[in-house]
Amino acid sequence: MITTLTSTIRHTRQHHAIEHATLMILAERFPGRRMVGYSDPGGFTLLADVPVEAVRRALTDAMLRLQAGESYLAIHPRCGTNLLATGVLVTLAALAGSAGARRDFLSRFARSLILVLPALVVGPGVGIHLQRYTTLADVTDRWVKDVRPLELGGLRATRVSFE
Repeated sequence: MITTLTSTIRHTRQHHAIEHATLMILAERFPGRRMVGYSDPGGFTLLADVPVEAVRRALTDAMLRLQAGESYLAIHPRCGTNLLATGVLVTLAALAGSAGARRDFLSRFARSLILVLPALVVGPGVGIHLQRYTTLADVTDRWVKDVRPLELGGLRATRVSFE
């Protein structure tokens, strides 16, 4: 049970790293395109209006570059981890700002704002730091099983599966 859980977490972290690296390479090749990825234990799904062959090439390049030591590709500046970290910090700051002795609305608002603004500034940095735990750039034991196009609710997507 523990081995299976450890393996599942490791694979998800590796897929998250490969997803990020693939998205970074695709962003260089298709500037201005909106792209989103979601990783899981079996692989990852990219929601992006790009040809599946372009995803295959970017995926191959991403894995080779990660294996060559370019671990920085595993950390993405617009990862959902950054958004989550920022959201949690802002929520905690707002709760702290409105807690305590009863005060008038303006006092609670000002106190919350004073706490929320720094949380908005540091949140993305905390997210970048957390990505060191949610990604794993060591992908030498991952093998691509399948890359196939999908359509999700009218959106073009590509599913990447690993063995």
